[in-house]
Amino acid sequence: MSESQTLAGKRIVVTRPAEQAGSLAREIEARGGIAVRFPVLAIFDAADPSPLQAAAERIDGFDIAVFVSPNAVEKALSAITARHVWPERVVAAAMGETSARAIARFGVTQIVTPAGGRFDSEALLQRPEFSADAIRGKRVAIFRGDGGRELLGDTLEARGAQVERVSCYRRGRPDIDVAPLLALLAQGAVDAVTVTSSEGLRNLVAMVGAAGEAALKAVPLFVAHQRIAEEARRFGFAAVLVTAPGDAGLLAGLAARFGGNEMDQ
Repeated sequence: MSESQTLAGKRIVVTRPAEQAGSLAREIEARGGIAVRFPVLAIFDAADPSPLQAAAERIDGFDIAVFVSPNAVEKALSAITARHVWPERVVAAAMGETSARAIARFGVTQIVTPAGGRFDSEALLQRPEFSADAIRGKRVAIFRGDGGRELLGDTLEARGAQVERVSCYRRGRPDIDVAPLLALLAQGAVDAVTVTSSEGLRNLVAMVGAAGEAALKAVPLFVAHQRIAEEARRFGFAAVLVTAPGDAGLLAGLAARFGGNEMDQ
């Protein structure tokens, strides 16, 4: 089967936020699939913009700036570059390649990303720049959404860094019409669902509610991290397939499944 037809006729739900769903949806459609856009997270400005504004004014006082997601990149670097040219001495760090590309679009050239194919806090902390010897005494800004995991900041502080956590956006559940997805689920017309965060998974289950929960959990679920898979199994999803990170990983996993090569569950 040619790559252009690996997903021919397969109806695949894309749950990324609306602003970020386009790339994956287009790639699914380019392979003959039908992308059903159903955002399970909405991105809003931070309730209090003053911490981001203050950090943006003082960006040259940090040694490292960590951006935990593409949303953090867009919100934080828009605020920073509206005030300053990015200071060359400040190292930017990203959780993954998507965030790194977004950072580069703002003209930042010194960008650290995890190695080894994993894109999470644990992998970033393995970089030599974040070792105890290297990070001790350094000033680190972590640009992130409200809440979220504390592993990165707590570990860097334990290694001797001065860490400032800067909330630059907040996540919420979108106010969208669930009826079209419920109808597809009831008809057995959904072939796969993709989910890229644990919070998104929880929102998805809540949004379909009791009316669609059983049908949803019978559909193969493709996730980009083992942590999401573990939560999905606790929810009772019948088939949970862990892919490599990012859109490329999800697409490869979908192609492997629907091309006849079963993935590990």
